[in-house]
Amino acid sequence: MAREDVMKDATAIVGIGQTPFAKRLPESEKALACRAVLQALDDAGISPSEVDGFASYTMEETDEVEVAKAIGAGDVTFFSKVGYGGGGSCATVAHLAAALATGQATVGVAWRSRKRGSGPRPWRNTTAQLPTPAQWTRPFGLLRPADEIGMLTRRYMHEYGATRDHLFNVALACRNRANQNPAAMMYERPLTREMYMTSRWISEPLCLFDNCLETDGALACVLVSADRARDCRRKPVYVHSAAQGLPAQHHGMVNYWCDDPLRGPAWTAAQQLWKHADFTPQDVDVAQIYDAFTALIPLSLEGYGFCGRGEGAAFTEGGALEVGGRLPLNTSGGGLSEAYVHGFNLITEGVRQLRGTSTAQVPDAATCLVTAGEGVPTSALLLRS
Repeated sequence: MAREDVMKDATAIVGIGQTPFAKRLPESEKALACRAVLQALDDAGISPSEVDGFASYTMEETDEVEVAKAIGAGDVTFFSKVGYGGGGSCATVAHLAAALATGQATVGVAWRSRKRGSGPRPWRNTTAQLPTPAQWTRPFGLLRPADEIGMLTRRYMHEYGATRDHLFNVALACRNRANQNPAAMMYERPLTREMYMTSRWISEPLCLFDNCLETDGALACVLVSADRARDCRRKPVYVHSAAQGLPAQHHGMVNYWCDDPLRGPAWTAAQQLWKHADFTPQDVDVAQIYDAFTALIPLSLEGYGFCGRGEGAAFTEGGALEVGGRLPLNTSGGGLSEAYVHGFNLITEGVRQLRGTSTAQVPDAATCLVTAGEGVPTSALLLRS
């Protein structure tokens, strides 16, 4: 049986959960993780004792052993971890979908818990950040992801004429949606062009509003087989296609010595994603595209086939990313304006859109693209109702 026949629409997300998002939350990452997982299971109407599959990030501080014990899971027959920070978000769901489709588990839980808002700043200790290729960049001033993406952004602006107004279009679309979302950290905090253009630099050409939030919080989702999903408490959201992407000779966000540094992992993941899908980019009703930095959106729009090479910046014009536009984007506010929990909130918002319960609902949304971090080895999901 072909791989696409095994995976396509064989599993569904039937439960989602999240804690509040804030700059500082009092609970531990473990407690937040368990709260999100238990909420997702309750949303699905499934007992914790039925969970036999787990997937999380390699950067997740709370491992599956601790979560399984704390929530009261039964025997666990599948568990995996995905690397590359925000690049792993969609892959956690993809791993569970594969495990369920091949009989390695029956109820899978994926989650991410993070105290980045109140926790330590990992980029301050440069000596701890020196594996290849960072040994060639950190000592010379590229200390943080913002610095690395800042260089990439400047190259993109030089090559294709992108401007700060194009980046503002992205920031504004995300903020407008957060203004509709009571759970968002930027709820009822509007953004204007003047605020954007006069804000402080973080790493030129990236200003304050080009960078994601620093957030405490946790999210989780529950997957089961398509057959079981029909009997769960909530409307199922099917995993139609899933992919990961690591291009040849890739070196992460400092991919400057590659022959084509502006052709990132999104292109590789997209080829796999669309290869195994019945849909095309033109069939996508709403997208949740990873937005740790505004500049990643034009790059991802090109990589996933919504426009041609070099056209991603222009795609953002004319309200294209707003509800009612060409491609409504990050409808909960995304990492820029809802919360930054390594992209997991993009997955849960995709589920809400296809359930019809988003605070910025796209009318009759039936297909949703969710992507993980561009610039690092990445992953993506195509969800359908």
